[in-house]
Amino acid sequence: MNAKRNFYAFVICLLSSVWILSACSNASPSDSETKAPKKQENKYEKLAKEKNKEFELEPIELTSYSEEIGVTLKNPEHKKFAVNGKVMVEGEIEKHALLKFHYAWIKVQSDEEGPAGNKHEYYTPIKDGKFKQEIHFFKGEGEYRVTVQLPSKDRDNYYYDTAKFDVYNVNPEIQRDITYTPFGQDAELALNLDSSFVEEDGIFQLKGKAGSLTDEDTLMLRLNKDSETWKHVIPVKNGGFSYDIPLFYGEGVHTLEVLVPDKERDNYYQTATTVLIDNKSSRTMKPIEYSKTYMERGVTLEYPLFGGEESEGTFNIKGSLDPEAEFAPETTHIYITSKKDEDEALDVIPVKDFQFDGSFYLRFGPGTYEVTVSVPEIKEENSNYFRYFGFAQFEVESKALKDERDLLPSRGVQSDAPQIQSLAKEITNGKSTGREKAMAVYDYVAKNISYDVGKLRNDEFEWDDSALKTLELKSGVCQDYAYLAVALLRASDIEARYVEGMARGGFWPSRHAWVEANIDGSWLTMDPTWGAGYLKDDKFVPKYTDTYFDPDVEEFKKTHTRTGVSY
Repeated sequence: MNAKRNFYAFVICLLSSVWILSACSNASPSDSETKAPKKQENKYEKLAKEKNKEFELEPIELTSYSEEIGVTLKNPEHKKFAVNGKVMVEGEIEKHALLKFHYAWIKVQSDEEGPAGNKHEYYTPIKDGKFKQEIHFFKGEGEYRVTVQLPSKDRDNYYYDTAKFDVYNVNPEIQRDITYTPFGQDAELALNLDSSFVEEDGIFQLKGKAGSLTDEDTLMLRLNKDSETWKHVIPVKNGGFSYDIPLFYGEGVHTLEVLVPDKERDNYYQTATTVLIDNKSSRTMKPIEYSKTYMERGVTLEYPLFGGEESEGTFNIKGSLDPEAEFAPETTHIYITSKKDEDEALDVIPVKDFQFDGSFYLRFGPGTYEVTVSVPEIKEENSNYFRYFGFAQFEVESKALKDERDLLPSRGVQSDAPQIQSLAKEITNGKSTGREKAMAVYDYVAKNISYDVGKLRNDEFEWDDSALKTLELKSGVCQDYAYLAVALLRASDIEARYVEGMARGGFWPSRHAWVEANIDGSWLTMDPTWGAGYLKDDKFVPKYTDTYFDPDVEEFKKTHTRTGVSY
């Protein structure tokens, strides 16, 4: 009776398929086109039937625990048999209400290792005492041992064997089903994949949904190959997630675990599903190190995805902020610290509409740089210093031909800006020597920029203070005088440095900044701030002097103490 019913179902299905094909196409496929798939299917069906003739097809045996809870296994029926690519496991449990857990655990194992491993497992929901699971074979053709386990009546998270059977799959196609643990199923996790064994070339795009998770939740990714492990946490937004995962460890199979939050324990994750990724690229990559600030401030770093990339002298950073994250609306910029050996530079990239995309110079010549990307501290009060918190760190390999640290534009020094280039050309017009050009820059800055007493007294320092801002406002404090002078010097093809230090006497008894310019191989000192005038009764009195252009070194040291160069 079952065979007859199955035959009618097959005929109806076949007729439906023909009707759909006819409705969707006006073209009539040739006989060879229509017969080829059927011939291929029949080939493996026939092979399975032939193989089954070699087996005794003994009835499957159930364990004593099966009798204890009243298990009836509808499929399969035999201890050992052959199939064409798949098998259905189906059963009923009379005393299902007694079970401590409501999933059947089905384990599939092969004696031989294949590209997709030698084992796989399924957690199949038990609903109203019934469970049903279609299984495909992750190694293609070959022998498999399948074990069906059911939960205990007395112990949590404990399973007993219910049935075991052997399957010989005659179909060579590798199909590793996507399976989800109970944690994954509770999270309603669903990956956008057809198989949990995939081939990629360097990067794997993870994408999917987690229907029962909220925007407050995160997923953890854990990537393994041999003894190497990488972990990363990604956000869930509107029930979905997406992330491009670098296959860091070169050619071969990487195991990716996707973990969901454990509802019973804070800051703890449980495996939801596992994907095997066969990387065809031999390239190895260095993982980016992320701090907790990355998640706390809602950052997504879109580029780079991994460390160790090569560059010709500049490097790009791209990403976004979650608008709902703490301080996201107030975060107007990010900081980039690039360090090579003992040299270090700080750059700034603006954030606009919660997006950032900008580049910075690897200014210290060829070699390996350690790059740290940070978000600023958000504070209500003014201050004369900036604090920032790193969220990502990685390495970059510069292939620049030479070290041009004192000629390249830098933070606050937009020497490549058209306004700066034009002004530099104007004020050095007719000057033939480097010293004359440097003197022209000193004169312009000292004579045209007024000292901003209020900025100093009120700590009105901003992250975007710069040469261009100083040129626009025609006022500033020592850092602003130095920014503009360095920018004009570099725009005139003169190497220039922003010098940090301390100043004593006059109205600068604390931190101070001035300039050094390379003239004919020697570094010349200039302090255009002190050359601009002085303070009296808390007001700036402009009074130009050239005393602080190339001053006597020993005299200068009496009032200025150099602590270093800032880039």
